[in-house]
Amino acid sequence: MLKKKLNGVHAPHRKNTAGDKPQRIPTPSLVTIPMSMHIGAPAKPVVSVGDEVKVGQMIAEANGFVSASIYASVSGKVKKIDDVLVAGGQYIPAVTIESDGAQTAFEELTPPTVTNTDEFVDAVRRSGLVGLGGAGFPTAVKLKVNDLSKIEAIIINGAECEPYITSDTRTMIDDADFVWEGVKLLQKYMEAKRVIIAIEDNKPQCIKNFREKCQGETGVEVKALPALYPQGGEKVLIYNTTGKIVPEGKLPIDVGVVVLNCTTLADIAKFIKTGMPLVEKCVTVDGSAVCQPKNVIVPVGTPLKDVFDFCGGFKKPPKKVLYGGPMMGIAVPDLDVPILKNTNAVLAFAEEDAVLPKSTACIRCGRCIAHCPLKLMPAEIESAYKAKDFELLGELKVNICMECGCCAFVCPARRPLVQVNKLAKAGLRDYQKQQKELAEKQKAREEAKKQKENTTNG
Repeated sequence: MLKKKLNGVHAPHRKNTAGDKPQRIPTPSLVTIPMSMHIGAPAKPVVSVGDEVKVGQMIAEANGFVSASIYASVSGKVKKIDDVLVAGGQYIPAVTIESDGAQTAFEELTPPTVTNTDEFVDAVRRSGLVGLGGAGFPTAVKLKVNDLSKIEAIIINGAECEPYITSDTRTMIDDADFVWEGVKLLQKYMEAKRVIIAIEDNKPQCIKNFREKCQGETGVEVKALPALYPQGGEKVLIYNTTGKIVPEGKLPIDVGVVVLNCTTLADIAKFIKTGMPLVEKCVTVDGSAVCQPKNVIVPVGTPLKDVFDFCGGFKKPPKKVLYGGPMMGIAVPDLDVPILKNTNAVLAFAEEDAVLPKSTACIRCGRCIAHCPLKLMPAEIESAYKAKDFELLGELKVNICMECGCCAFVCPARRPLVQVNKLAKAGLRDYQKQQKELAEKQKAREEAKKQKENTTNG
C-alpha cells in the first residue's frame, strides 16, 4: 500500500548565511531575561534587585512540572525585576541584569553525574533546555517517559525548513560532534532502539557529515527529506520519517515517537560535559533591511537592537522585524525586546517586503486545501469562524492546524487564512470551555433536584 504524500509549499530557501560560521557579539551592557520563554508555567525569580550574579547562576527556578529554570547569561548586578512587553502583546515578569563585562562563570557549576535514565532526565531539567527550534517545550518533560519500551524512535529534527534560518545548519556543521554525542546519550539512557537524523536535502554537507558518523553504527540513520516547507513541523516530520500519524489531542509519545531539535540535542551534550546551562543562542540575522546578514552567538536577554547593530545596522528602515522565519515568525513591537531561549532567527524587512497585500474575495480555487500538509479546509474554516459556528469548527478539525502558513502563502486572493485559523482555535477553546461549564452546572442542578426529591419522599 502506497503511503500518502503530505503536501506543503516550495517556499524560497534564501539560506544566505548557511556558509557563515557564527560570530560572538560583544557582551551587552544590559540583558532583560523574561520568566516565560517556554510553554507552561513561568519560572519563579530567586534573585532580588541588587544581587550580584554570574554566568550560569540560576536566577529563576521552574515553577511546576511543565516549566524550565532560567540562568544568568551575563555576570553583573540585578538592576530590576518588573513586567516587560514581549512579542505577542503580553506583559510578563523579567529580570534585568546590568553587565560588568567580565562574563565571570558561576563557580559552583560542575558537570552533572549521569549514570542512569533518571539522572539523565534530571540533568536535562537542570540545564534549563527547551525546544530550540521555535516551540519552546521544556525538554525534560518531553524525555520524562515512564515506560522506555514505548519509545520506538527518536527523531532528531535538522530539517530547518523556514526560509532564511541557518542556525541549526551551523549546529550540524560546527557542533556535529556534540550532536553525535547527544545521539549516543539517547541510545544509552533513553534506550532508543532507532534514532533518525532528519535533514532536508538542501543541506548536503550536513547529510554527508552524519552519514559518515553512522558508518558501522546500529540503530542510527540519516533520512534525507525533500526541501518542502513545513518539513520540520513535528507531525509532518513524524509521518515522513516513520509513517505514523499523531491523532488530534495526542502527543508524539502516544505513537511511540520523541522529537528533539538538533541544537537542543547538542546543548544537552554540552551541559553534561561542562555543567554550563542554556545561557546563549546561535541566531540567524537576515532580511532585506539588514546590512550584514550573519549568524551570531548571543547571550539570552540581549536586546535586538544590539544584535542588529553588530550586523552593521540597517541599510533600509525596517518596516517589520520578526522572531523566527517569515512563515511562522512573530512580529516584535520594538527593538528593545530580548533574544529568548528559543529564538533561532531575527529578521528585519524593508517596507517593500513587509506591506501586507490587499485581500480580495475567495475564488474557491482550492489551493489552500491542496497545499495544507494536514489536509484541512482553510476556506471552510474561515466561513465557519465568521458565522461563529463553533461546532462546525470542531468538525473541520481546526485544532490540528499547526499555523504553518501554507494556506495563506498560496492563496491568490491573499486571504489572511492562517490568522483566521488561529482566532478560530481560540474561539473554539472558549466555546468548549463554556459548554463544559454549562454541562457541569446542569449536572449540579439535576443532582440537587434529585437530592431534594429524595429528602421529600423520605
